[in-house]
Amino acid sequence: MTITAEAVKQLRERTGAGMMECKKALVESNGDLDAAAENMRKAGLAKADKKASRVAAEGVVFVEKSADGKTGVLVEVNSETDFVARGDDFRGFAEAVARAALAAGATSAEAANNLKLSSGETVDEKRRALIAKLGENLTVRRVTLVKAPTMVGSYVHTDNKKAALVAVEGGDADLARDLAMQVVAASPRYLTPADAPAEMVSKEREIATDQVKNEPANAKKPPEILAKIIDGKVRKAVDEFALVSQAFVKDSTLTIDKLVKNAKAAIKSFERYEVGAGIEKKQGDFAAEVMEQVKAAQKKDDGKGDPPTKH
Repeated sequence: MTITAEAVKQLRERTGAGMMECKKALVESNGDLDAAAENMRKAGLAKADKKASRVAAEGVVFVEKSADGKTGVLVEVNSETDFVARGDDFRGFAEAVARAALAAGATSAEAANNLKLSSGETVDEKRRALIAKLGENLTVRRVTLVKAPTMVGSYVHTDNKKAALVAVEGGDADLARDLAMQVVAASPRYLTPADAPAEMVSKEREIATDQVKNEPANAKKPPEILAKIIDGKVRKAVDEFALVSQAFVKDSTLTIDKLVKNAKAAIKSFERYEVGAGIEKKQGDFAAEVMEQVKAAQKKDDGKGDPPTKH
């Protein structure tokens, strides 16, 4: 089969491996990116699988926080193109959705779509009006509410493509913001190693076991030593995505756990949004991919016809 340059590029971004290794792995997996990435890890050719980089849909993420700083909301609103996502109409709509969601304590996109905006329209009515005006499908994809005992730290990347909220007990505003910046920069998947999903730990053990078996230097080592090596690899892989185990982005000599303990504080929860995260790009079919994302929202249009076609 033909392996495209784009497929090789995606695998290189995910694994950090060389071009020829990536192409060979794709050939062996019949072009299956997930299988190729996993096989490369088992063979020791890739250190990690950075799936979080596989994003497709355009749009923005916005954050709003309460006056007392103890409640925050994250909102993702999507469009078909970045051109529309950078426009004032679109950004104004996304910001208005975030404000309305915070005021109402909305915890889902479904709830947010029914909220009234200051203009008197519901979020969904305003969305449909913008579809007609801008000629692109738009959707409120995600809404998450975060509450904290002391404060919610927030950080929004300059392009409004990534943002995070962190619920903190104790500490101060600078610590809370630094923690949110850490979440945006380092992409943790869970708070502590103990929070790692069992399925993920099992998969990491499977990969580590194959890595150890494929290393010639391990051939004569006793089983108990091999077991310790495998345990170490699993622990390292799990720690990499645990927020408290990560090195602080502003001072690599500190772990987040140490940083928080030094401040006599505690992290209660966190939420990270990246535009399009979890939506895998299908090469050459971008519009169809975004259409899949907005189908649920379009069904609410009460049979008013198909979305407008761009001319």
